[in-house]
Amino acid sequence: MSKGLIDLISILDLEQLEVNLFRGNSPKTSWQRVFGGQVIGQAMVAACRTVEGRLPHSLHCYFILPGDPQIPIIYQVERLRDGRSYSTRRVTAIQHGNAIFSIMVSFHAEEEGVFDHQDKMPDVPPPEKLTAEEVAKQPMFREMPEFIRRYYESDRPIELRPVEIGRYFGQKIEDGRINVWIKTAAKLPDDPALHMCALAYASDFSLLDAVMARYGRTLFDKRMMPASLDHAMWFHRPFHADEWLLYSQDSPSAQDGRGLTRGLIFKPDGTLVASVAQEGSVRERK
Repeated sequence: MSKGLIDLISILDLEQLEVNLFRGNSPKTSWQRVFGGQVIGQAMVAACRTVEGRLPHSLHCYFILPGDPQIPIIYQVERLRDGRSYSTRRVTAIQHGNAIFSIMVSFHAEEEGVFDHQDKMPDVPPPEKLTAEEVAKQPMFREMPEFIRRYYESDRPIELRPVEIGRYFGQKIEDGRINVWIKTAAKLPDDPALHMCALAYASDFSLLDAVMARYGRTLFDKRMMPASLDHAMWFHRPFHADEWLLYSQDSPSAQDGRGLTRGLIFKPDGTLVASVAQEGSVRERK
């Protein structure tokens, strides 16, 4: 079993302290604050453990305070509704006696629908053409900064293969549309709810990059202080988070130190499986 899988499973495996009360831990990293996707994923797990026979179809959340990776996070679940077709849960993440994060998760009983349509997936190279070995064949890779090399080589729970490599070298993406292939580092158990939680975890990776892409800059820019403010996600069709998914992103607006980003997540066959929207702080350091 790979280290990446062990890490992700342990991150999402919460300890139940009492009815509606759970505890999650952070992996040992050099990060000074908890990764936003971790809190989303853990809070979703807490919500899912209080619902039977239904899967999440949407989530809406706010990041209130930076999380401290050195201490556990307590997740308190409120059972707001259990109706005929929908269930609703509110989860509050708590550290040092303060709420650091709040999420609403809605669950839907499976049913047949009259309408069924979706946007088309962008035409981009497949992930097999974007491995570190393939990218290394490009002349620019020999000049690639060390932090970008580590981006490909690091052993993380989520594998990322960006499509628009040139933006790491200052290339401006005029319409701000960028794409990245994502998947968990190794196979997950065959549990649809767990795959949703894993994708929610991954959905916070690189999303604010869509703001930076218009200016030829990235979130690796040490002049920037990026931070997620709120995050929404909708699940449309079945998928496996341990198989490649295309995360297609754009940023329709940025102003007043905040940037709005959107994402559509597709299976390689073009099936739209999820949509994401996020606003984040994109201020420069002073």
